[in-house]
Amino acid sequence: MKILVATTNPGKLREIEQILAGPSIHLVALSEVPPGPEPEETGNTFAENARLKALYYAAATGLPSVADDSGLEIDALGKAPGVHSARWHGTDYAVKFRRIYEGLAERGVSRSPARFVAAVALADGDRILFETEGVVEGEIAPEPRGSGGFGYDPIFFYPPLGCTLAEVTGEAKAAVSHRGAAFRGLREYLLGSTPK
Repeated sequence: MKILVATTNPGKLREIEQILAGPSIHLVALSEVPPGPEPEETGNTFAENARLKALYYAAATGLPSVADDSGLEIDALGKAPGVHSARWHGTDYAVKFRRIYEGLAERGVSRSPARFVAAVALADGDRILFETEGVVEGEIAPEPRGSGGFGYDPIFFYPPLGCTLAEVTGEAKAAVSHRGAAFRGLREYLLGSTPK
């Protein structure tokens, strides 16, 4: 079973490969297919953007394609950065972290409940074959901690582990993360069992 993983983010690709690895699933990276323009992520939800990307790459490459859209929702900031997480205040995560802490300070708080959300869609041709979503609840850490993971991981404190998602191994993160949950659901679908 050959499936294109529709992401240019090396951190995401590494996590997805780890979760979906198996003898019956052959993953193809975007770097292995002829280059083309990336689709615009115009959806209003994570699920809409995942569908849009999966359908776009399935049509462009002729391969079944899986795409995810994910991000961080911070309650005290009205669920920002949300669906705009990747593009919110540019691409420098030090800048993004500073804006988050400034936003919290403007509201008179130093912490806030938060969650990571990942929507995953699998498309073949012009059809969506499978969709799922994973969520992990936590809170914004008082300051960034850890050097593992990527993106917002250093500021996402996960209470059951007592640390940020940047302070754990890739395996430990995948076991509890939003992307881990969503892609385990996809793996079960691909292997022919009913997703939990």
